[in-house]
Amino acid sequence: MLHKQYYVELEKYNRLIARKNEKTGEYNGIYDRYCNPVLTREHIPLYWKYDLDINTNPNFLERHGVNATFNSGALKLNGKYYLVARVEGADRKSFFAVAESESPVDGFRFWDYPVQLPDTCPEETNVYDMRLTKHEDGYIYGVFCSESKDSRVGDLSAAVAAAGIVRTKDLKTFERLPNLKTLNSPQQRNVVLHPEFINGKYAFYTRPMDDFIETGSGGGIGFGLCEDITNAVIDEEIITSRRKYHTITEAKNGAGAVPIKTERGFIHIAHGVRNTAAGLRYVIYAFATDLKEPWKVIAEPSGFLIGPKGGERVGDVSNVVFTNGAVAEENGEVYIYYASSDTRLHVASTTIERLTDYVFNTPEDPLRSVDCVKQRCEMIKRNLAILAEEKDKSCNLF
Repeated sequence: MLHKQYYVELEKYNRLIARKNEKTGEYNGIYDRYCNPVLTREHIPLYWKYDLDINTNPNFLERHGVNATFNSGALKLNGKYYLVARVEGADRKSFFAVAESESPVDGFRFWDYPVQLPDTCPEETNVYDMRLTKHEDGYIYGVFCSESKDSRVGDLSAAVAAAGIVRTKDLKTFERLPNLKTLNSPQQRNVVLHPEFINGKYAFYTRPMDDFIETGSGGGIGFGLCEDITNAVIDEEIITSRRKYHTITEAKNGAGAVPIKTERGFIHIAHGVRNTAAGLRYVIYAFATDLKEPWKVIAEPSGFLIGPKGGERVGDVSNVVFTNGAVAEENGEVYIYYASSDTRLHVASTTIERLTDYVFNTPEDPLRSVDCVKQRCEMIKRNLAILAEEKDKSCNLF
C-alpha cells in the first residue's frame, strides 16, 4: 500500500519541476545567468529515495539518500534537451542519470531509472563527470572519469583516475568500451572527445596528470589522436591551452564542454584552477583553436568567463564552478550548463556571436600586473575621449 506522505512530497516535487526560470537581470554583455538552478538533489524522483510501501517503510524514511546533483553532460536530440548528470548518493558513490526537458533552462525531469553502465571494470569504484559528444561517426559518446583505489600505496584515500568511454544512439542503451590509454600520462581526468575526425582519426582533449589530484608535470589541456575508438590508445599528447603562473590556470586546467564549431575556430569552454588561502578556486574560461589544426590555440582571452558568485560559492566543495556540458543551437543560441561547489547545476545563456566576440576580441593576459594596468588604462583613455566627445556634442545643442 502506498504511503500517504508520498502525496505530500509529490506536490512539493511537482511545484519544483513546474517552476519557471528567469534571467537574473545582471549584465556583462557576454552571457545571462538564471535565478534558479536547473538541477538539484530535490529534482531526484521520490521513488529513487523512499520505499513507498507503508508496510515496509511505515515512517516514510529515506532509504537511499542523495547528496548532490551536478556536473552534467548536455546535448539536444530530436528537439529536446538532455542532461546526463552526476548524481552523488549519501554514500558518496556517484552515478549517471538522464534528465529531459523541452526547455533549455527549466522543467528537467529525470527518467524512471538512472543509467546502469555495463560492469566491465571490476576495479572501478566511482564514475562521474560525463562529457557527451555527437560524433560524425553517428554515435553519441560519453567520456567520464573512472576512479579506482590506488593499491600501490597504503593511503586509503589514494586513487587512480582513468577516462572511461561509452557510446549510445539513444541515451538508453550504452556500450562500454575499454578505458582510454595514454602512454605518456599515468592518470587522466576531464577528457573530451572531439566531434570530428582529424586526419581520419579520433581526437581527444586530455588532461595529463602525474597524480589523482595534482597535475605535476602536466602542462595543461592535452590533445591526442587514436586510430580505433574501440581500443583507444594515445601515444603522444600535445599541450593546447597551457597552465601559466599567477593566472586562473596556475594549479591546473581541464577541458569542459565539447568544442563549439564557429566560422573562426572551435570555441572551448574549460575550467581553470588556482590556489588561494582558502583552498582551490575553480572558474570557467574560454579559448579558441584552429579549425584545421584543433590543437593550435588561436585566441585566449584574459581571466575567467564565469566565476562562482553569491550562493554558488557555498556547497560541498566551496568556491567552485565547473562545466562539462553545453548546447549550441542552430539559431546561434548557446546554453552553458555549469555546477557550483559540487552541489547543484545552473545554466547560463549566450550566443555564438557574443562568445566569438568575447574570445577573439578580449585582450590576452599579458602575465604581469604592470602590463595589465597598461591594457586597462589604454581602454580607459579611449573611453574618456568618447565621453568627452559626447559631452561636447550635448553642449553644442544648447
